[in-house]
Amino acid sequence: MSKYVICTEQMTVGYDGKPLINNIEIKMKPGEIFTLIGPNGAGKSTILKSMTRQLRLIGGTVYLDQKTMSRMSGNEVAKKLAVVMTERIRPELMTCEDIVATGRYPYTGTLGILTKKDWKKVYDAMELVHTLELKNRDFSAVSDGQRQRILLARAICQEPEVIVLDEPTSFLDIRHKLELLFVLKNMVRKKHTAVLMSLHELDLAQKISDYVICVHGDKIEKCGPPEEIFTAEYIRKLYGITAGSYNELFGCLEMERPTGIPRVFVIGGNGKGIPVYRKLQRAGIPFAAGVIHQNDTDYEVAKALAVSVVSEKPFSPVSAESYEKAKQLMSCCEKVICCIDVFGPGNFKNHDLLAEAEKLGIIVEKN
Repeated sequence: MSKYVICTEQMTVGYDGKPLINNIEIKMKPGEIFTLIGPNGAGKSTILKSMTRQLRLIGGTVYLDQKTMSRMSGNEVAKKLAVVMTERIRPELMTCEDIVATGRYPYTGTLGILTKKDWKKVYDAMELVHTLELKNRDFSAVSDGQRQRILLARAICQEPEVIVLDEPTSFLDIRHKLELLFVLKNMVRKKHTAVLMSLHELDLAQKISDYVICVHGDKIEKCGPPEEIFTAEYIRKLYGITAGSYNELFGCLEMERPTGIPRVFVIGGNGKGIPVYRKLQRAGIPFAAGVIHQNDTDYEVAKALAVSVVSEKPFSPVSAESYEKAKQLMSCCEKVICCIDVFGPGNFKNHDLLAEAEKLGIIVEKN
């Protein structure tokens, strides 16, 4: 156990003495990022609150730096563990600077007076999360996203060994989501802080996590590196996806494909077909796509959104068989959209398809 900065043994969590999730085993080393994922209501927040003593454990033990956390004083815990939860705190008459400064209280005397060194840590933390310009603003008057960054600054200036965050990116725009995760990753690399958090954004969880913990039903269903967790088959199972799909290559969700006989044939490749596929999907127009090599980025999205895809093996010229299949599909369509303007030896048959469409009198649109 000595190598773990925080760990649980046979932890059971729930409410009013009723177990929700049983036998939770989480073991974190310094400098690791663990992320909880799973459907709404699965119990991710319950696990985090139980680990941070905001909820009473129903069973098991949490160890913080080799000590049983339940036997540690609040001040001892605060020097090693910082928490950023989603609850919207509404303090009276406190500036953003005041809120961040509370992160230094575990290190001050009885009167809670901050030294110059403490105030420097406060300002350094605010600068790190780009909130220094808010220091004199009333905390209750700033936006949700700004509030979240202020609370992260408070956690940072607490100088903990572990930071626990519950959905830290929920109220942030794209820029600040990325900045917040960059700050966390930086702390992990430079200070070997351990980070335990829950995230709803699967693409971000896939990119930042060292380990992913999947909460499903009454248990931790799976735990492992992102490469093992983020597969199309497992994510569909974990979240019970019935409409649309999860693309494991891009780490993103795709909407459900339109149904019916293809009305448009799309000649794509080199990623240029993807915007067209998504535009047709939004319009509810069923389409076919081809001929696409199976190692082309277009192929993954076409598989998810097109009614039919004609594909070719990687690094192979388009075969006569694939060409004929594509031609037959195309001949039944009202329109052809061509997304490429350069045809090399590998896909020159697509140029022939374009010529065939014009010969058949099918409307051709160059995208």
